[in-house]
Amino acid sequence: MFSSDLTPKAAQTRARIRDAAIASFIERGYPDTTLRLIATEAGVSVGNAYYYFPSKTHLVQELYEQVQHDHAEVATPLLDSATSLVDRLRIVLETGLTNLERYRNVAPGFLSAMIAPDSPINPLSRESSPARDLTLELLRKAVSGAQHRLPDDIADRLPDAVFVAYLGLVLRWTYDDSDGQARTQRLLDTALKLLAVALPFTRMPGVHGVARDLLDQVAEVRA
Repeated sequence: MFSSDLTPKAAQTRARIRDAAIASFIERGYPDTTLRLIATEAGVSVGNAYYYFPSKTHLVQELYEQVQHDHAEVATPLLDSATSLVDRLRIVLETGLTNLERYRNVAPGFLSAMIAPDSPINPLSRESSPARDLTLELLRKAVSGAQHRLPDDIADRLPDAVFVAYLGLVLRWTYDDSDGQARTQRLLDTALKLLAVALPFTRMPGVHGVARDLLDQVAEVRA
């Protein structure tokens, strides 16, 4: 049920349930958050909670979208200060990890629930498409606003491939027990250095087609 279809009072009730769910996800994690608990903390009946959100999955998608809106709010102004493609991608990726910091303690529980390919809370699932589209929109903004000499078809494909790489980076970050997740930062630094070296070669006829095919195959993970 879309909040735009609700009366003001109903929209407030829905928002209260949503906010209680997100707070519980942050505090308790995914496995220990139930709709009954959410209803109690939102001050509504369980039936009322189910009316607005038929399952816990629907509430997780609300969380996903909130995370991505928060990410864009932080990253977008910073993009105005960078023109290099690699620098702009770094902004999106680093602010994405920073934005997830408040969920770090409960992230393993979410990953355990989302890892199955048919899980509705898998970031690549159909149900997760609204949140995924928000991230892709931010990556496209990073690429389209950069000063680069990439072939158009490479630039068009890059955001989808980087999105898949970002999911891998989040997985590494989740289980990184080094101080300040230094290993994840080192991995990101190395990957961006490699990207900076490799991208100019995509203009070469012999490399162009291979690079395009590689980007397509990486992005196919989302299919």
